Amino acid sequence: MLKADRAARILSHISEAGSADVHALAELLGVSGATVRRDLQELHDQGLLHRTRGGAVTGAVNLELPLRHRSEKQQEEKRRIARAAAELVPEGAVVGLTGGTTTSELARVLAERGGVTVVTNAVNVAAELIVRPEIRLVVIGGIARSASYELIGPAAERMLSQYHFDVSFVGVDGLTPHEGCTTHDEMEAQTDRAFLRSSARSVVLADSTKVGRVTFASICPLAEVHDIVTDTGMTDAQEKAIADCGVRVLRV
Repeated sequence: MLKADRAARILSHISEAGSADVHALAELLGVSGATVRRDLQELHDQGLLHRTRGGAVTGAVNLELPLRHRSEKQQEEKRRIARAAAELVPEGAVVGLTGGTTTSELARVLAERGGVTVVTNAVNVAAELIVRPEIRLVVIGGIARSASYELIGPAAERMLSQYHFDVSFVGVDGLTPHEGCTTHDEMEAQTDRAFLRSSARSVVLADSTKVGRVTFASICPLAEVHDIVTDTGMTDAQEKAIADCGVRVLRV
């Protein structure tokens, strides 16, 4: 297993479990304890976890993993969500697209199809679409956020206010009937809201691990969302609670 893959697995495991010891991680990764200790120290030095005697902990509630460490999680589910979401995009539509691993998958599907205008604040999405002549691309400027590769803040919001989207797709870090859609960063949440305000139709893309979870900053209540596209990991009870808020739920 490559070093980057080990780091992603370690961060994913500790994010979900809250902590882990060296022995358990060595078994999980199939490497020596010495290798795990070196990996943990490097991740500690990067501020991604807190090294402890014999292991590591997240050090914070709802640790936000940088995008490069999230891309492999729930990958097949995110691809299914992206393909279903693309079906909601009419030919010739103007599409708003925020950053995130699932929205990045949607960008790839739209790139293969072509015939739409994509407005995005995600630099990784822009880099992928700029070489696709069949996609008209508009990039929103702003303050660069390294965790999500997004450009956010007042400049982004002012630019977004000048556009109108047929449909916007927003990625979230948490989603519940009572708290609505949430994310880790308050400035990112404000920019996400600007996408929604400029859109005739608002669609949230969220794999089922985000459902029932609440993170720091509120994006919007569910009443402001038209559709949620998720995977079959969402329970019937969760779907009913969300549908009762007036949201159409697509489980794929």
